[in-house]
Amino acid sequence: MKLALVLTGIILAGELLGGYLSNSMALLSDAGHVATDFVAILLVWFTLRMARRPATPEMTYGYHRWSILAAVINALSLGGISVVIFYGAFRRWLAPEPVEGPLMLVVAVIGLAANIIVVRFLHSEAAESLPVRSAYWHALGDALSSVGVILASITIILTGWQWVDPAMSIIIGLIVLVGAWRLLGEGLNVLLEAPPKHISLPTIERDMAAMPGVNGVHDLHMWSIAPGYNLLSCHLTLDDLPLSQGTRVMGDIREMLHSRYGIAHATLQLECPSCEVTCCPLCPLPENGSRKSPKL
Repeated sequence: MKLALVLTGIILAGELLGGYLSNSMALLSDAGHVATDFVAILLVWFTLRMARRPATPEMTYGYHRWSILAAVINALSLGGISVVIFYGAFRRWLAPEPVEGPLMLVVAVIGLAANIIVVRFLHSEAAESLPVRSAYWHALGDALSSVGVILASITIILTGWQWVDPAMSIIIGLIVLVGAWRLLGEGLNVLLEAPPKHISLPTIERDMAAMPGVNGVHDLHMWSIAPGYNLLSCHLTLDDLPLSQGTRVMGDIREMLHSRYGIAHATLQLECPSCEVTCCPLCPLPENGSRKSPKL
């Protein structure tokens, strides 16, 4: 992350200077994108350090949600910069200005090389961490933007078509916007405590019900504190077993959930067929209007 910060800072300074000297809207748009990259990587670095802090009585799950907040903030920043790019491109389209194609090309090539290095270093961790993935999408979008600037500069050098500059800015803005939408959706899913999309709750319910000693599964809930840190709670109806055997069944189910689905923490409430209802306050009362405590 430190290397990514240094390289991104160099790219930002170079594209700001190059965009000003070449009068390229596409290059300045890319510099705006790089500025959000720099803030995004800095924010991710901070949240990863926060996530390493141990849980406390005040923060019983630790500080993993910081990473989700960072991803959402990054997504919103990407959306905001795309709006600025669209506005600048529209103004440049209405009033075209001459662009220094050769200087624009040199700066874009240097920016692309540096972005490729950043993307390569972030790629290995992007699949496991949403905040790193947000920084990765920032860097990847900027690398694609640099490719677009290179194509635009070559076109301007060969044809003199100045309208290519704002047109490429619009394409860059669309790339940024798509990445922002994907990141925002992932972050909101975690904040709204939706089940991870790659895990099927009916499949989990079926696998738990198939475990020896289990008669039924209900009140199943699953959510994530952070990507890869999945939690589950449910009620299990067991055979009329001694407490020691019921505890063993519960341990087997937790082991299955962890090994097969990567569920880090499972809260399981055991019931037996003699229980009239569950202890869930959202479930309806039985006909006699009373609840009985689970017995094993």
